[in-house]
Amino acid sequence: MADRIPITREGYRALEEEIKKLRKERPKIAKSLADARSHGDFTENSEYDDAKQRQDLLETRLRDLEDKLARSIIIDPGAHKIEGVAFGVKVRIRDVSTGREVSYTIVGEGEADISAGKISITSPIARALVGHKTGERVEVNVPSGLKVFDILEVK
Repeated sequence: MADRIPITREGYRALEEEIKKLRKERPKIAKSLADARSHGDFTENSEYDDAKQRQDLLETRLRDLEDKLARSIIIDPGAHKIEGVAFGVKVRIRDVSTGREVSYTIVGEGEADISAGKISITSPIARALVGHKTGERVEVNVPSGLKVFDILEVK
């Protein structure tokens, strides 16, 4: 199976929950469609158009999530001895130019949420940090230019 998607156990569960939630919405939308159909002429039936659009969006999202789930491979950092920055670990870094410290957990693409301190394994910062250890200095090319970070801690 090509194009495996690395994901944390937490991210996998979140995908499963969202799929379950969307599947529960299907009957509600089907009922809305049936109700709208009962009003007759579809050409000027905004209720029907709205229900059909909601159904299309739901089915598209559901197919996307089911595909991601099928291609996901759970990576458990606790199952292996990790020496440095890797998928699933939390890393605390300091921007050398500003002195600002930040912590990130490195996760799969679909799990990234910068406001929650989760960055994608494919992000420039994560790619630059992977394989490095506490105490090392890392240079990262980001859209705003070159950044230099000290790795303070890897958990």
